[in-house]
Amino acid sequence: MRRQSKSKQITSIGRLRWRPMAVFLILAFGIGIGVSGTALAKEPSKQEQQAEIRKMAKETLARLYKEQPAAKKVISKSAGYAVFSNFGMKIFFFGSGTGKGLVIDKATKKETFMKMIEGQVGLGLGAKKFRQVWVFKSKKALNDFINSGWEFGGQGTAAAKTGEKGGDMAGAISVDVDIALYQLTDDGLELALTGKGTKYYKDDDLN
Repeated sequence: MRRQSKSKQITSIGRLRWRPMAVFLILAFGIGIGVSGTALAKEPSKQEQQAEIRKMAKETLARLYKEQPAAKKVISKSAGYAVFSNFGMKIFFFGSGTGKGLVIDKATKKETFMKMIEGQVGLGLGAKKFRQVWVFKSKKALNDFINSGWEFGGQGTAAAKTGEKGGDMAGAISVDVDIALYQLTDDGLELALTGKGTKYYKDDDLN
């Protein structure tokens, strides 16, 4: 009887030792799979990112024209336009940019890919999801935006004036003499500037 009791005791101890080891091995195996899976998830190629941005721009313009038909006429008369988004794009899971966009020079049809980043905590991109359509009435305004970028300070809303209720500029924000801005959120056109505290600049990786 003593021998059987001792044998059972040894078996029980063995089981107690095995269980933590089994748990450790299972966890290690799971972590290994997770790490290898992450390593296999490649960042989208330059061409894939460009295609995603072009798709976003096309969808944004279609939505803008539906909500504000007069915007199509404004853009058709412009020197160029830009479309930005801080949501709804797969490529935002990669890199440090908080938003991406595309500028079109209508005379040359040249594309310039750009980024926008949040400049101040609690303001701008972090506050609300949105898409923006910039309209440049002059070639100078267009080139300045492309080559020098643009930055809104924390008080960006103070200088912004909403477009008239009627006429071609209805629904637009007058950012500058030669620059108008349409801003789309989940609720539709937004006349208050959400982009304050943000900086716009060329995306060297995509150009």
